[in-house]
Amino acid sequence: MDYPLIDADGHYYEPDDCFSRHIESRYRDATVRVRRGEDGLGRVFVGDRRTFMSVMPGDYASAPGALQGLFVGGVADGFNHREVLNAKDHPAFTTRADRLALMDSQRVEATILLPTLGVTVEQELVHDVELTYASLRAFNRWLEDDWGYAAGERIFAVPMLSLLDIDHAMVELRRVLDAGARMVHLRPGPVGGRSPAHPVNDPFWATCAEAGVPIVFHTSNCGYADLYGAHWSEDPTNPSHLQSPLQWALCNTERPIVDTLIALTLHNLFGRHPGVRILSIENGSSWLKPLLKTVDKAAALGRRGPMIGGELPARPSEALTSHLWVVPFPEDDVDDLIGVLGPDRVLFGSDYPHPEGLRAPMDYVASLAGQDPLTTRKVLRANTAGLLRIPDRQPAASAV
Repeated sequence: MDYPLIDADGHYYEPDDCFSRHIESRYRDATVRVRRGEDGLGRVFVGDRRTFMSVMPGDYASAPGALQGLFVGGVADGFNHREVLNAKDHPAFTTRADRLALMDSQRVEATILLPTLGVTVEQELVHDVELTYASLRAFNRWLEDDWGYAAGERIFAVPMLSLLDIDHAMVELRRVLDAGARMVHLRPGPVGGRSPAHPVNDPFWATCAEAGVPIVFHTSNCGYADLYGAHWSEDPTNPSHLQSPLQWALCNTERPIVDTLIALTLHNLFGRHPGVRILSIENGSSWLKPLLKTVDKAAALGRRGPMIGGELPARPSEALTSHLWVVPFPEDDVDDLIGVLGPDRVLFGSDYPHPEGLRAPMDYVASLAGQDPLTTRKVLRANTAGLLRIPDRQPAASAV
């Protein structure tokens, strides 16, 4: 290859003060806080309650790519789930300058960066609208400090937003757009008992479309342990490291993103806002083909029923695929996804440095061995470059 990659799924490990550094004083004791025990591990609290992510994830993390063996067979180089690291010993996982140096060595020109802890906490805050938005504001300001929304046109950190209250959402959306955000994040699933595509949220979608800013749905703690698991004999208070097999199947993998994309489609978000662009990151892709059949069949069966977002097109599946970009899991069949969605809507993501991702971003190239050079380049960099509004140039690796 004579070009560097653009990674659509990278991560950082947050410091203890990612929510508290910029929190308004009246919310300091109620927001997300970390208490460190004698063992050195940080326990995560909201107020006095332990959270879904009970321990700071960077304190006790498996090595990058450590879980690949669970999905794709043997893993080389000694990486396994028993190899535990502390992110503080790996500055590239926690600081921008070191991450840029690592990206140079990995032949990664640019990356979308997403939270590790940050995507797990909204459900812990939804009981209090003011606390939710104070916490998200504080987190986003920390993000601006430590990573930046478009640092050197190479690191594109994604601010966290919520549709729990549309007025609060619009204030923070406008603020992060003014600060230079190229993408914004919403957690999958309903929020506050309402579909994200409900017309009450139209100002949010219209503003994103007008600004040309895609909306990222990344795997998160979506509240499905309460919504589904509790009705299937499962304990909704199980922390992240003690989720049951049924909770993984019903609450933490495909269901939240599938439900969300069905709602966006059948509530006619794309008919009302044709400029909206949706990114599904770290949700896999094996669900896409059956989902497309589901929305078309459901639209036909429900044609006499109420339509919250307005009348649907003849084939809602086509509305979805024309507004959707997908980052598959490393173990997913990318050739099949390209066949369903087309080469312009598939994005490469390493999930680095998480254990369920790749040992190194360049490992993904082998997955595209059956594709022509143009398609390969689109997936590995050009498609993501377009979404980030950066040139799809071809610098020499040494110049990255």
